Amino acid sequence: MGKGYADGPAGEELLAAQERGDHLAQPDVAPPRKMVWGSTADDPAPHVLGEVGEVDPDELFASGRAWGLYVAVESA
Repeated sequence: MGKGYADGPAGEELLAAQERGDHLAQPDVAPPRKMVWGSTADDPAPHVLGEVGEVDPDELFASGRAWGLYVAVESA
């Protein structure tokens, strides 16, 4: 008699999946985005101003249109 569930087809499938590298496959997840946060005259509370690349935090600060700027990673 077998020792349990892992001795049967489930154990064999687990070993086969490891040999195929199924545990290395990455799910389809969007990469995290870097978002620029800061305050503006219209909304003095910190809020998202845009994504890095679409919004230039240095230019926003230099122009005086936004302050208290920081970049945070947004996870899905």
